[in-house]
Amino acid sequence: MQSDERLSWRKSSRSMDNPNCVELVVTPVEVRVRDTKQRQGGTLRFSSGAFAAFLTGLKTSGE
Repeated sequence: MQSDERLSWRKSSRSMDNPNCVELVVTPVEVRVRDTKQRQGGTLRFSSGAFAAFLTGLKTSGE
């Protein structure tokens, strides 16, 4: 498993320079999410399937 520092983190282009957002990285087995204000504060890790289900839920609920 790669350390967080070696991964290519991304954030939405719609956030522009807003520091109040999250970044994510997709690996072959998981999706990691972190706060842009607290990059060293840890990450949330989700299996690829769990994150896909989360996104599907957002799309179907209209949020």
